[in-house]
Amino acid sequence: MNNHIGIIDYGLSNLACVNSAVNFLGFKTKLIKKPDDFRNVSKIILPGVGAFGDAMDNLCQRNLLDELNENIIEKEKYFLGICLGAQLICRKSEEFRVTKGLGWIDADVKKIHSKNENFRIPHSGWNNIQLLKKNILFKEIPSDSLFYFTHSFGIFNNDRSTVIGECNHGETFSVALNYKNIFGVQFHPEKSQKMGLTLLKNFLRL
Repeated sequence: MNNHIGIIDYGLSNLACVNSAVNFLGFKTKLIKKPDDFRNVSKIILPGVGAFGDAMDNLCQRNLLDELNENIIEKEKYFLGICLGAQLICRKSEEFRVTKGLGWIDADVKKIHSKNENFRIPHSGWNNIQLLKKNILFKEIPSDSLFYFTHSFGIFNNDRSTVIGECNHGETFSVALNYKNIFGVQFHPEKSQKMGLTLLKNFLRL
């Protein structure tokens, strides 16, 4: 089972869409539900929808935190966090209660505020993103491309060096991050048609 793409199942993920997209691109997948499942995976995807605090609780209860840190930080396997999965790599979130995240990126997750009635919260649907720098994750993807979003809390970076792309929905927040082998996107590439599949392909080919 070498070179499988590990997709973490912690009870809050839209696994079917992500799994199908990865398989469509020609890569084999392996669901990670327990620590032993990290064996024989070459890259790791952390998808997710739901509440930040519940997600961290579930990762802890399933004893996945130590293995995540070992595989991503120590072994430096390529990692992609999607939507809630991208938020979880930040320092903390203020969603419902202040909760510590994985802390791999110097950023915080905060409620999106908009004084313009044209920008409704939750931020749900298609929106264009602005790329701030060249990055392998966005190879053959132009700035201003459309991606699919669904969230009420956004990523706000303290360290701007890790920000690849931004989006404005009443206020500006980070939607694409990269630090060494770690990537995160606030939008759902598995639901974003051609551009989303291109992004996933870029990650899977690293």
